[in-house]
Amino acid sequence: MEKRQATAPLVLAITGMTCDGCVGAVKRVLSRVPGVASVEVALASGRAAVAGVANPQDIVRAVEAAGYGARLL
Repeated sequence: MEKRQATAPLVLAITGMTCDGCVGAVKRVLSRVPGVASVEVALASGRAAVAGVANPQDIVRAVEAAGYGARLL
């Protein structure tokens, strides 16, 4: 598993979020990925910013496993 150096946050496009409950679910699942230091999720833009050293593929997989779509921007 590749770890990255902490740099600017990764930004993801998240699809399938329709309410604040979805935002909370995405934030929760991203916060549990090893190496994630902080998460910001915005419903209006459909984006998430993830800071830390987590593997980007692990971040995308975690969102997809929760039932949402995710794509690195």
